[in-house]
Amino acid sequence: MNIIVKEELKAYIDPLTPEEHEALERSILAEGCRDALVLWGDVLVDGHNRYGICQKHGLPFQTIQHPHFKSMEDVHLWMIDQHLGRRSVSDFQRGVLALRKKEILTERRARKLAESAEQMAAAPGEAGVAEPADAPWDGQTELPPVPALNTREAVARAARISASQVQQIEKIQKSAAPELVAAVRAGTVSLNTAATVAALPVEEQQAVVAAGKDEIKQAAKRVRQSKAKPKEATVEGSEDKLNSAGLPPVTAESATEAQIKALQARVAELEAENAALRGQLAALQA
Repeated sequence: MNIIVKEELKAYIDPLTPEEHEALERSILAEGCRDALVLWGDVLVDGHNRYGICQKHGLPFQTIQHPHFKSMEDVHLWMIDQHLGRRSVSDFQRGVLALRKKEILTERRARKLAESAEQMAAAPGEAGVAEPADAPWDGQTELPPVPALNTREAVARAARISASQVQQIEKIQKSAAPELVAAVRAGTVSLNTAATVAALPVEEQQAVVAAGKDEIKQAAKRVRQSKAKPKEATVEGSEDKLNSAGLPPVTAESATEAQIKALQARVAELEAENAALRGQLAALQA
């Protein structure tokens, strides 16, 4: 059998850790390769680790064809869904996969809309191309329809995590140094901590990760404190203004509805005084 291994598919999903690969190898050596490898023609789609282990030890394996793929996008979406359904996949990995799925679906929809617009422009009297309707998949006739992931909440549902975790993963993907991403994948730091540290310059992130888990946590704490300082300064500035206006001091902890109303009343009085003074000045100039 001629099986083609495409590196882009092999690397599309995060590889197993050395420990996970060793456990899989022990299982296959003891029990054989129980799950069939999934092929698209001659291309290996699912089972790269099992295939490699079987090749290494000369062990037999079964294959199954998936004839309903129409493009590499279909292959990618199928691979993503397979891994999203596995319990061993971490929250970070599921979030990354769901965001990847959203990107594919967004690009596909944009392409369909562009094609529909071109067809309508070429034949103005004809209707555009309709979107396929959602329907249960019978496992035989065609690939199941893929629901859209238009919102962060939809991505969160697909990944079985919270919307705030999706936002944190987006921050990590956008700004985190490779070393910090690796620490998240390894479970060394939490999503929340990594998303916070990702606000630092890349060189500082790298130094923090190299220093270890405790230093990563301390760096996250410093970032949070630095973000809180401007708010404290604003409260202090408000307190100075209130004191100059003859009102009691207000802090973030002691502010009450009564003090807010008193401030609003004082502002109204000052605006009225300003209006009166402007009127007197206009009269003098006349």
